[in-house]
Amino acid sequence: MHKNLEPTGQRTRTQIAVGITVTVLALLLSACASTPPPTAQMAVASSALSHAAGAGAVELAPAEMAMARDKMARANQAMLASDHDTALAMAEQAQLDAQLAEAKAEAIKAKKAAEAMQEASRALREEMARKAQ
Repeated sequence: MHKNLEPTGQRTRTQIAVGITVTVLALLLSACASTPPPTAQMAVASSALSHAAGAGAVELAPAEMAMARDKMARANQAMLASDHDTALAMAEQAQLDAQLAEAKAEAIKAKKAAEAMQEASRALREEMARKAQ
């Protein structure tokens, strides 16, 4: 017969340690496999940043653009670290911040255009009033 060289208590602790190690490894592997690299979302966020910059958001909505750029940088860092969940979340937030910056820039430009139209209308009314006298 085969004799156990380990005492019963030692064997139980070893079995528990092996079980915990296997469980932790399984969880780590499943976490890595659960989220694929969010390359499409990264591209969409990058495009949103470029579009916002083209709309003048760098000058007209600098705080929002700074947040978008910071989150995009964090997304890129997470991608390099293969932390796909964080990369996805940061890229989505960067996209939303960029869209907000663009909308704010467009709103400011629209307000300036409306003010210019009102001023032109006022000047035209004054000119017509002078000619009518």
